[in-house]
Amino acid sequence: MSVPTTTAVIGSGTMGPGIAALMARYGSTVRLNDVSAEVLERAAGALAIAESVLDRLGVPTTPGGSVSCEADLAAALDGADLVIEAVPERLDLKRAVLAEIEAAVRDDAVIGTNTSGIPVSELAADMAHPERLIGMHWSNPPHVIPMIEVIPGERTAEGVRDALVETVRAIGYEAVVEKEVPGFVENRILYAILRECLSLVEQGVVSRQDLDTCVKWGIGYKLAVIGPMRLLDMAGLDIYESVAGYLNRELSTEAGVSPLVTEMTGQRKLGMKTGGGMYAYGEGDVAAKRADIIAGLITVRRALSDTTPV
Repeated sequence: MSVPTTTAVIGSGTMGPGIAALMARYGSTVRLNDVSAEVLERAAGALAIAESVLDRLGVPTTPGGSVSCEADLAAALDGADLVIEAVPERLDLKRAVLAEIEAAVRDDAVIGTNTSGIPVSELAADMAHPERLIGMHWSNPPHVIPMIEVIPGERTAEGVRDALVETVRAIGYEAVVEKEVPGFVENRILYAILRECLSLVEQGVVSRQDLDTCVKWGIGYKLAVIGPMRLLDMAGLDIYESVAGYLNRELSTEAGVSPLVTEMTGQRKLGMKTGGGMYAYGEGDVAAKRADIIAGLITVRRALSDTTPV
């Protein structure tokens, strides 16, 4: 399977509209579904924004692609070659939705779950045909970050894995094939970084703003061009061995959630969605900051597209 003729995206919240816009750009007929009429109505605006971003990225348009919003799940799944489940990150909810998908979708359809880290085998535990479920983890925003983690479960068919890799490459993205571990690769690395960042701020070692500056220019800038394994070679494995020998024991080993985070969530300070979190946001600040972030991601993607892959 390369680009599917018909794609069903189940869940039109944070990720669904961007996924739908990208798949349509490559010629797929996409049906975007959600149980909430209000969320589905908002998806039209999110789709327009995603399409504008794809235009700015210069992503070509393949004839025949389209997106329609469909409130009825069975209608959204009718004839779909690829189903992308993108509902909220709850095991019980995802299992329930996957059961509905499996009961309605055609026998040869590939079912991809956009879980951020729930093991695919756990999601497939009650499925009649677990061989066709596979992890398809997009990064947010999905229409901008050109990498998808492909994670087979214990019973995922090899042909399903190969077909999904082919699809990911057909839409111009990098397919990263992984073994199944909680959190997968991207989030395990991200959360290890965030744990150390939160620990340093909590200890008063550095301010939030200065920490962001340090990571953006001291770490992020390099890692955008040089992958961690290549960075080890560039720095020298002997140097890493020497520094890790005394530094690793000093790093945070917090097994729970950061107290700074739990204090804020207890006060319903959840970040941009509530107008305050690690930073405060005044009227119009969130929209402006989101626009700045998208513009930056577009600039970096264009620049990285001109470099040799890591």
